Amino acid sequence: MESMIVGLVIQAISGAVGGGIVGAVIKQAAISIVPRLVAGAIGGIGGGMALDALIGGGSGATAASGLVGDLVGGLVGGGVLTGLAGAVMGGRKS
Repeated sequence: MESMIVGLVIQAISGAVGGGIVGAVIKQAAISIVPRLVAGAIGGIGGGMALDALIGGGSGATAASGLVGDLVGGLVGGGVLTGLAGAVMGGRKS
């Protein structure tokens, strides 16, 4: 139970970092900081879970590989979802 919560927290934080990086680098994804971090965190959790399902996190994987998987999945998932959110919301003038 605790390892699952730790994994989710790592995915959310790395997703927010990935979303912040994508938002800073890609100008089409230029949305304000709060939506960027929220989209990154949500994408990070989704990306981390998807990567965990792909590599089979419960099938004898070590704790270190689970941590790295959470980090990588979170970064990629957060970056992708932030890029998509920026493409959709970035064109709007509010």
